[in-house]
Amino acid sequence: MAFTGSMKKEMGLVSPERSEGERSEPSRSGGETNPMAPADPEVDSKAKRRKFSAAYKRRVLDEADKGGSGSIAGLLRREGLYSSHLNTWRKQRESGELAGLEPRKRGKKPIMQNPLTSEVNRLTGENQRLQKRLKQAEIIIDVQKKLCDLLGLTVPPIKMSDSDE
Repeated sequence: MAFTGSMKKEMGLVSPERSEGERSEPSRSGGETNPMAPADPEVDSKAKRRKFSAAYKRRVLDEADKGGSGSIAGLLRREGLYSSHLNTWRKQRESGELAGLEPRKRGKKPIMQNPLTSEVNRLTGENQRLQKRLKQAEIIIDVQKKLCDLLGLTVPPIKMSDSDE
């Protein structure tokens, strides 16, 4: 026995008509407004993260605070949000009205460089250059001492002071 449309309605086999703003709403689910047009099978290669402005978050939170528990569910369906969004946004609002609701940049935070780093690098390079010159000077002095010994010249010894160390 085949059921006709009126028989299905009488027996309750037909799903009720959907009200405005429900989850299967074509504009929210990405469906086409024209049911005869074929759906686009292309999918973006990379998903885009949704970003909400502080004004939008504030407006949604105000609307959620005004309504009861049933209206919050309708609000979430209408806006395409999750209850976790409201929880997170409420915590952000408590931490600071404007700054707490602004979207944050994700990823690694930039490393703050010490302003003295360039000065340390410059001084390290200068120290290495002076160490090299000191070694060259010591080699020259040793050669001069050996030359004086070969020639039989006497060189008065150099007395070291405390500042020469």
